[in-house]
Amino acid sequence: MSRRALHEQLGAVKHRLAQRARDEAERRARAAESKAAEDARREQFARAVGPVQRVDSSSRKLHARPAVPPHPRQREADEARALASTLSDDVDVSTLLETDAGLAFRREGISADVLARLRRGQWSIQRHLDLHGLTRDTAREALAGFIRQAARDGLRCVRVVHGKGNGSPGREPVLKAKVRAWLVQKSEVIAFAQASAPDGGHGAVLVLLR
Repeated sequence: MSRRALHEQLGAVKHRLAQRARDEAERRARAAESKAAEDARREQFARAVGPVQRVDSSSRKLHARPAVPPHPRQREADEARALASTLSDDVDVSTLLETDAGLAFRREGISADVLARLRRGQWSIQRHLDLHGLTRDTAREALAGFIRQAARDGLRCVRVVHGKGNGSPGREPVLKAKVRAWLVQKSEVIAFAQASAPDGGHGAVLVLLR
């Protein structure tokens, strides 16, 4: 190997060694900066928290979480079915309904003004039930449970959507008459009337509860 080639090779080795030294110096500098920043954060935290004392782990007590009271879903379902079974499809309520297109209803002692306000939509609807797609038996059970729960919750005005019958044979709402007959049999119901157009029109009924 010539003297010149050897000199160039030694120069390349020195360059690589120098680069490695610079890289190592930069790595150490970054590590030192990171440690200094971490130390500063720890010191700041220590000043903010103040003096602390290690807790003796042997004196710790684990408290059991309070048991969540069971929700009587089965009992409620049984009650709903029992209530629904008391609603008869054979009760003739035609004499109890107002002889108009809406077939409104009000119990004895409820003034005509209350019913008129209900018809005009002056009561705020607090909850609603949609019976679309339900069979007669399922709808009867759903309605019984809905009215019972609404009364328990202290609600005064609710809406029951029974449909307009657009998809039914003869385009007659199958549940319309059934719903009104069932509502009359519910003691919680003191009045009901066909909903106004914005609230469902002849496809829904507004119900006033005690």
